[in-house]
Amino acid sequence: MGPVTQLLPRSLLSLALCHPAAPMGSGARAARLAPRRRWRHQRARLSSPVSAVSPSVGEQVEFDWLDTWCPLAPVCDLDPGAPHGKTVLGLHVVAWYDRAASLWRVFEDECPHRRAPLSEGRIDGKGRLQCVYHGWCFDGRGSCEFIPQAPALGPPVHRNSKACVAAYPAVVQNNVLWFYPRAGAEHRDVLQRKRPPLIPEIDDPSFTTAYGVRDLPLGFDMLMENLMDPAHVPYSHKGLWERLRYKEDPGRSEFDLEGGRPLKMKVEEANVDGFLSRQDNGGYIRYAAPFTVYYGSPLPGDQEPPEAHKNTTKKPRFVLAFMCVPVAPGRSRMIWAFPRNFGLWLNNIIPRWFFHIAQNALLDSDLYLLHVEERNYVRAGVENWHKVVYAPTSSDAVVFAFRDWFRKHCKSQIGWAAPVDDQLPTTPTKDRLMDRYWSHVAQCTSCSAALKAMKALEVALQAASVAVVGFLAASKGTLVMSVIQRAALVSLAVLCFATSRWLAGFVQKNFYFQDYVHAYK
Repeated sequence: MGPVTQLLPRSLLSLALCHPAAPMGSGARAARLAPRRRWRHQRARLSSPVSAVSPSVGEQVEFDWLDTWCPLAPVCDLDPGAPHGKTVLGLHVVAWYDRAASLWRVFEDECPHRRAPLSEGRIDGKGRLQCVYHGWCFDGRGSCEFIPQAPALGPPVHRNSKACVAAYPAVVQNNVLWFYPRAGAEHRDVLQRKRPPLIPEIDDPSFTTAYGVRDLPLGFDMLMENLMDPAHVPYSHKGLWERLRYKEDPGRSEFDLEGGRPLKMKVEEANVDGFLSRQDNGGYIRYAAPFTVYYGSPLPGDQEPPEAHKNTTKKPRFVLAFMCVPVAPGRSRMIWAFPRNFGLWLNNIIPRWFFHIAQNALLDSDLYLLHVEERNYVRAGVENWHKVVYAPTSSDAVVFAFRDWFRKHCKSQIGWAAPVDDQLPTTPTKDRLMDRYWSHVAQCTSCSAALKAMKALEVALQAASVAVVGFLAASKGTLVMSVIQRAALVSLAVLCFATSRWLAGFVQKNFYFQDYVHAYK
């Protein structure tokens, strides 16, 4: 399926098959700026092994975290009939669909009246965002349109600037809602100056794209480090993918069951905006700072060998794109988009939630490892990162390139948009650490609908089982039935009850919590 299949697990490729989200509108206005404070949790002077990174990241230009577009959520997981609260860079925002302008809006998640969360509100009959504490209503610009408690013949207090909500510029690109974390009239036209990173394959009509989102108990840099490390895949995710077989390397004296191998990785085009890493198999990894990293094959603009043009069949192509958003210290949100130009017919027969089950299993398989690893870094002092790790091979080149970028351009810290607690949260029990419901299902329209349907089916099966048993008990002595008929009804009751219990276990494992024990994989 292309050279990049040699780099990534087959299960991950199969996860990229689901319905694409329909494109929505874009835009928003600005009002005022939220407070800003940098989290000083991680400051590291990183050095990379000579064999790992060819060029060093360019000149030390400081990266401005508040002068960038932040991904919020795939629009397919946003209900246009309700507001949605999210946290990005420590900033609490609410996304809602403005029917009057057919645009998604992003506001500060605080009502100016008594600071109640607008994300707990509703969209009123006129399409305005309404705070449900006292009923104040706001239009798409953040202006207050109605205060129920204000006398109709009194002064127009709703027009006071203090009644406005901070509205941030917003845009839908690649079917993902992005917002710019600075408000104010001077940022109203920021979209003309810069746009979010564009992945052309997502908008290509010959491609279909699978989307997903999950909150993870990992810091932004730990999540990015993991996504830029293909060497861990056959080990951390063992049992979730089919082992790839490589041509025998005559220079190697030992092989392992997982199929790991040397990866020749080099980094180029490194600057404040990110970097590119070409792989020895023809694929590439692109880091579009600060939030987006994606794998693809081949790199757009690269020349294909002449023999490739002899085949008139369209070559299968796909991209694995990940958008990682800092939520708070030790917490991140990952949005993924997997565009592909093959197997489009599968969209008609396989539901989106089915693939999310496998994607969540993949995330859970190394979640605990990374959570503990992050705390080991902090315990040793992140400034000693290059001293506490030993990475002598080129397979860690991209990880070092990211750490180098993070140190040189960000001083190994995130430019939070609002004050945050700079302490890592304590490690919870595994069932809470790897919780799937609040981290994914509650945010995913497909999985939440599937969960609701399965719970209803579970109740129906139990009711059917009880009904059959009750029918047999009531009809005893009054209804003539053969032994075969009674046996069939008893079997039906047992089958319904057994199916309901199996379904309950399936729901628990795939929508709430399932442990992953590496020792038995």
